[in-house]
Amino acid sequence: MKTTPSLRAIAAAVCVLALPLSVQAQASLPASAAATAVKPAAATLKRYELQTNIVDGKMVFIDAKGQVNPVLAAKVGDTVELVLKSGEGAEHDLLIPELNVASAKFSANSGSTSVRFKVTRAGTFTYYCSIPGHRQIGMEGKLEVTGTSLAETAAPASAAGESSQAAALALYTPAPSPMRGPDPSAVSVAANPAQVPAAIGARAPQLLKYRMETVELPGKLDDGTSFTYWTFNRQVPGPMLRAKVGDTVELTLFNARDSKMIHSIDLHAVTGGHGGGQHTQVAPGQEKTVTFKALNPGLFVYHCATPLVPQHIAAGMYGMILVEPEGGLSKVDREYYVMQGEMYTGRPHGAPVHQEPNLEKMANELPDYYVFNGEVGALSKTHKLQAKVGETVRIYFGVGGPNKISSFHVIGEIFDKVYSEGSISSPKHDVQTTLVAPGGATIVELKVQHPGSYLLVDHALSRAGKGAVGVLEVTGEPVPGVYHAGAAQ
Repeated sequence: MKTTPSLRAIAAAVCVLALPLSVQAQASLPASAAATAVKPAAATLKRYELQTNIVDGKMVFIDAKGQVNPVLAAKVGDTVELVLKSGEGAEHDLLIPELNVASAKFSANSGSTSVRFKVTRAGTFTYYCSIPGHRQIGMEGKLEVTGTSLAETAAPASAAGESSQAAALALYTPAPSPMRGPDPSAVSVAANPAQVPAAIGARAPQLLKYRMETVELPGKLDDGTSFTYWTFNRQVPGPMLRAKVGDTVELTLFNARDSKMIHSIDLHAVTGGHGGGQHTQVAPGQEKTVTFKALNPGLFVYHCATPLVPQHIAAGMYGMILVEPEGGLSKVDREYYVMQGEMYTGRPHGAPVHQEPNLEKMANELPDYYVFNGEVGALSKTHKLQAKVGETVRIYFGVGGPNKISSFHVIGEIFDKVYSEGSISSPKHDVQTTLVAPGGATIVELKVQHPGSYLLVDHALSRAGKGAVGVLEVTGEPVPGVYHAGAAQ
């Protein structure tokens, strides 16, 4: 009788027969393939320490060896850890959108942060700081990854396409900003238009010393609306400076310790050094000094010159410096200091929220607010210009911008004298409306002859509804025959 083998015996026999075939097949493989099969490459942890700082006027990342914007290296499968610290104190972050990597924001106040991720794709990827302006001024480098992309062998084509599309969108689509109510700690930042330095007049050239502080603070943009302003001396516009042609001016700029941004100053009255902006890129808690000679008389704008420059200006960082000519200006009864700016916000005009800046609107030049002296109502509720019948009023008027021209006009008055474009050498007379470019200035004089409330406006009058209106309040007895209601008497 034949004995039928059991199932267990058959299975054992198959395993024994298969074993030499498997060994033979492995032996016939190329050496490189066999090595890969037997000993796969081990993944490692790549750790990099990056510190931000300013080098040759640029903001950069620096590694532990002092290399600027170093090329980071890794292999597919490695885990990369980036330890990030703000060396100069300003706020930064680090993004690699193609790998879906984003660190938390970090500054001197918050301390260092770290981000860890596993590399699954080969290629060259850009890392950079996403704070507006920082990438443009130098904060970007490369991550080079070698090996075979895991995504290419494991992920379906559609999934890879979706991942690529998401990475591309991340580069250009702004993250939604959360809406929050107005900041209860917001204060008025509106500069008092009457705070004009005393006239200098005829004297020999002198050394003048000015010290200014850049401060970031929550301010009242409108009733029930706040905004985080970036300012010179906690006001918009920054303080009016006054010098005389031939004077030497020593200007020190200090950036408040709790600032998140680097700030600077570019004075249009300065010859050389980008108006001072080249040598006043000041990190939080630090200060820098420049010295210049006032070579040309006139009324000149100054503003922050740290990228993104338009964002810093729109946030309130502008002001003016008057350089008097030899012998000074003619005497008037009252002098006022007024500047126009526009603001680009995430929510519509008048929304009862804390407004955030909208850089897309700024790039497209679509302001939500036009303001005199920094906020809605600055020159109609917070402050008013005042005069008496018979007095001559001089207004130093400038446009911080960053983008829009102003058609400056006082409703119910005519400018007796206009120093167009801030040039003192050749005044015009009998002017109704004067154009002032962004980054430009003018000086207007008018003798008031009738009491009333005179409105300061940009004669692109839709802008009055967005905030650009002020009041000159004139009191006293009217000059006979100048104006009255009704028929001729």
